[in-house]
Amino acid sequence: MQEFSILLVDDSESMLKALTRVFKYSENHELFTALDGKGALDILGSQSIDLIITDENMPNMSGTELLNTVRTLYPHVMRFMLTGETDIEIAKRAINDGQILRFFTKPFDEFELLIAVKYAFDLKKLERENSRLKEVVKEQGAYLKNLEAKYPGIASKKLSEDGAYILDGAD
Repeated sequence: MQEFSILLVDDSESMLKALTRVFKYSENHELFTALDGKGALDILGSQSIDLIITDENMPNMSGTELLNTVRTLYPHVMRFMLTGETDIEIAKRAINDGQILRFFTKPFDEFELLIAVKYAFDLKKLERENSRLKEVVKEQGAYLKNLEAKYPGIASKKLSEDGAYILDGAD
């Protein structure tokens, strides 16, 4: 079973093939590809995507514009930029507007990219676990509230070290 999904966006089919090869054998991730921003948004609208990795220079919509749209419409999707541009202004726009997690230049280091993706998915796992634990606490709070309604004062009872209730006035 695939635990995470990655959307790769680049107007170069050869770059998409290279990226697909990097992730094909590294982990059991579901991979999606798009040649432009519109195609990427179509996939995001129909699939559950955890991470998007996009190029900057693409026709009709830049990577920065795409990541900014993704941040607004799909804030749970983690965002990376991978570009052949070394212009610091592009990096600043991507970081500030798209609030990206990582910025890579082409040619990219496969190992560095894989480590960054692993780190991103470790963060995603922590977010999921945090959400799950919040739900458990919420359920326990509701259960305690129901117990308190049924047995007034039960929530204020104290337990001794051996787990027995301490009776009022006894320590």
